Amino acid sequence: MPFERISIDPAVCHGQACVKGTRIPVHQVVRMLANGDTVEDLLAEYPSLTRADIMACLDYAAELAEEQITPIVTTGR
Repeated sequence: MPFERISIDPAVCHGQACVKGTRIPVHQVVRMLANGDTVEDLLAEYPSLTRADIMACLDYAAELAEEQITPIVTTGR
């Protein structure tokens, strides 16, 4: 699952997924959007973020939330 703008480093934020080059966790960006903040609000709050960084956080969260289908194997009776 390669994401150019997201990094996971055990030495940064306890290994949480962050916007690359920052200590801003992906979950924080997604939670702020879920709580009603706008992209513009986040850009004002975190000047080091770009719109593309925020979209990458949403893309990363969507990838994690994507349902994985595991087929059930039946045996003959």
